[in-house]
Order: sequence, then C-alpha cells, then structure tokens
Amino acid sequence: MTSPLDLGTAARIALACLDLTSLNDADTEADIERLCRRAQGPHGPTAAVCVWPRFVAQARRLLPEHIAVAAVANFPAGGTDLARAVEDTRAIVAAGGNEVDVVLPYAALRAGDEAAVRALLDAVRAAAPSLTLKVILETGVLADEALIAHASTLSIAAGADFLKTSTGKTPVSATPAAARAMLACIASTPAARTVGFKASGGVRTVADAATYIALQSQLLGPESLVPRRFRIGASSLLDDIEAVLDGRGSAVMPKGGY
Repeated sequence: MTSPLDLGTAARIALACLDLTSLNDADTEADIERLCRRAQGPHGPTAAVCVWPRFVAQARRLLPEHIAVAAVANFPAGGTDLARAVEDTRAIVAAGGNEVDVVLPYAALRAGDEAAVRALLDAVRAAAPSLTLKVILETGVLADEALIAHASTLSIAAGADFLKTSTGKTPVSATPAAARAMLACIASTPAARTVGFKASGGVRTVADAATYIALQSQLLGPESLVPRRFRIGASSLLDDIEAVLDGRGSAVMPKGGY
C-alpha cells in the first residue's frame, strides 16, 4: 500500500492481529475470565490472549478454538536457566496452549555468550515442536540495531515463528527503529520469509499500532498483515480500537503512512 492508512483500517488490522495480554504479578482467575470475554468483543475476536502459564488451561476452556492461547516462558528476566525455560514451555504445552512467547537471554547475548542463547532457544523449540514460537528479544535493552539484528538471526536459526520486540517490563519497549531492524532481518533472510513480527510494550493507541502496521507493510508487504505474520501485544490497546470502531473518537495518526 502506498496511500496513508486511515484510522478505521488500522483499528481493524490491529484488532485481528492483537494478542490481548495480561501479565501482572497479581493476576487472578477472575482477571483472566474478564480478559477472555474482552477477546470476544462486538467488533470481532482478537488473534490470541497472552497469559502466565498457570492460566493457560483456564483460558483455553473459556475461548473458542479460533482464538489462540499464548503464554510466556523464561519471563520476564530472560535468564540462562534452561531447565526453567523448558519447564515453563512444557507446562504451556500440557495445559493446551497454542503459542509460547519466550524471552531470549538478552543479557547473555550482550556479554557475548551466544552458546547460552542458542542452547536455551533450541531447548524451548524442542519442548514445543508444534506450537507457534515467538522469541522476545528485549530490544530496549539490546538497544544497538546491529545487536538486535544478530538476536533476530539467532532466533530465526533456532526455529522462531515470530520475532517479538519486548516483554513490556523494561523502561524502553517497542520502538520503530528496533522494529525496522527486525523486519529487515526477516525480509533479507530467505529461510525467514514466513517468520512473523510482533510489536509489544507501549502500544496503547491505534496511532501507535499504525506505525508498526506501516513498517510491516513496507518491509514484508501488505499481504503479511494477517495474524499468521503480524501481531501486536498489548493490554490497553483494545480500548482505543473499540473507541475508533465505535466512532467515539480517535488518537492522532503518526505522520506518513505506508
């Protein structure tokens, strides 16, 4: 697409590709029940809900099959405890989850310990061979675009189905610069042409989402703006999506477009 993206179109894409998320330490079963109800709103379903592993079975019971249940592993610290990451992953599989969002050991990568990164990602992939695997790079901490690209390459080599920006638990989360580096890596790697991208952390308005929709369209093509290739992880974005689609007001669109 080359024309500017209108707010309604951005809202519809964002809704269809939304991982509606609740990863608060104090989450309860009542919170997850509300989350699952919200994922089935009047304008259509979200792509997935994303929860702690302990809530996967509950979410799977409450949701129709076309809404995926994602859960996090090695989250949020992204340490090098391989056994813990595998335990998280196996719990997600056993509870009927569809997707695993695992945090890459980003501190180890910054320290030059690629072996630890490869080992953990390989082990998680092996523990969930049939589930969608999203690898969280924590780009706000990696910061350097070359290091983000390197993390992207390692994740793709380990069998990632998606590259995800952030946990949302650090001071800097998703940024357009990090997204561009990740998308460029996907676009330039022949083996990665079916890998998706997920922006997560700080995406609160349809205008925020439109920035990442535009980048994805530019680098991977407008045909990639489907849940199989594009996701947005957010807890509050749905409020703005519904406001836009209800005609109750809108956020300011970012400059530019596709």
